[in-house]
Amino acid sequence: MHPNILLLMVDQMRGDCIGAAGHPVVETPYLDTIKRNGVMFDNAYCAVPSCIAARASLLTGMTPASHGRVGYADGVPWNYEHTLPGELAKNGYHTQCVGKMHVYPERNLVGFHNVVLHNGYLHYNRNANAKFREHWNQCDDYLPWLRQHIGFNADVIDSGLECNSWVAKPWPYEEYLHPTNWVVHESIDFLRRRDPTKPFFLMSSFVRPHSPLDPPLVYYEQYMDQDIPMPPIGKWADREDNDQSGLMMNCVKGIIGERELKRARAAYYGLITHIDHQIGRLLQSLHDHDVLNDTIILFTSDHGDLLGEHNLFRQSFPYEGSINIPFILYDPGNILGLGQNKVISEPIELMDIMPTLLDIVDVQIPSPVEGRSILPLIREEEDFNRKNFQEYL
Repeated sequence: MHPNILLLMVDQMRGDCIGAAGHPVVETPYLDTIKRNGVMFDNAYCAVPSCIAARASLLTGMTPASHGRVGYADGVPWNYEHTLPGELAKNGYHTQCVGKMHVYPERNLVGFHNVVLHNGYLHYNRNANAKFREHWNQCDDYLPWLRQHIGFNADVIDSGLECNSWVAKPWPYEEYLHPTNWVVHESIDFLRRRDPTKPFFLMSSFVRPHSPLDPPLVYYEQYMDQDIPMPPIGKWADREDNDQSGLMMNCVKGIIGERELKRARAAYYGLITHIDHQIGRLLQSLHDHDVLNDTIILFTSDHGDLLGEHNLFRQSFPYEGSINIPFILYDPGNILGLGQNKVISEPIELMDIMPTLLDIVDVQIPSPVEGRSILPLIREEEDFNRKNFQEYL
């Protein structure tokens, strides 16, 4: 039987925010472990640092110019003939996504057999005039779960934080109720309910460390108690902020106070360590279900976060902080014989994920796919060649 595939997908995580990548502050023991026992690409990129466009490249294997998502636009139907989960499903895989999809319509399976959905706070779905089936109360699976545990009026905006803001504070409820924990809870439940006669493709898709910046208190305090280096500010950067953009709680550029910036960075790093520990929980569950050594694991993000560099925030500008992403391939059972503790600096892109995973399980790569399998790179073969890679960046 072909190996299982676990795609660990986070949202808005910088490629340098892994302990094993040399970050001076961030602690990621489980990601460090899979890096030590796997292969890390330190020049992995997203061509368009925007959620929808990046996820389209990942799921279709195509460039933004070909799949048509070159920025952020809600309400545009996804109708691609070939997708990663769709091709795996057609070839005998039991497929499921838990967490963020950010497709349209919201319950579009895009090839998965099932989706347990939580897109986070999206203005499009929270609008009171949204169509009935597209409204948050109807299309999200995390909200009714949260309300079962807290009460009928619970909501993800209870903390008062905004979904694109640098404002930060700890998660107001118990840690097990956090969306990060919920993604892992539902992923583990899939391991219990999956079809044991088929290999599985599970995409565990976290909304964090994307705003709101709300790690559980222990993770927030872990970084608030440290001396966090301030971000670099280029000589060319706007150092005056004459229009006072920094006064906006969700600005994409501007100058905010040093205390506020430290809180934002501490919360962002806290969210990453929180995710890391929950990934550890999922890895332990894979072991408990006796499938860890039969599973290929890929960890990545859709894009990064500028996090105050050059007085810029979020992912709106295509600088290194927003386009460089983490990318680690881990083969616990040595199914592929790829080796351990490798770091490869050849540039790769999100569109390479679909052909790589299809290549791993010997599924034919559809003709619309423009990405390349990275297995030849890992095996140091000569047939990986992208002379014109810069055209995708």
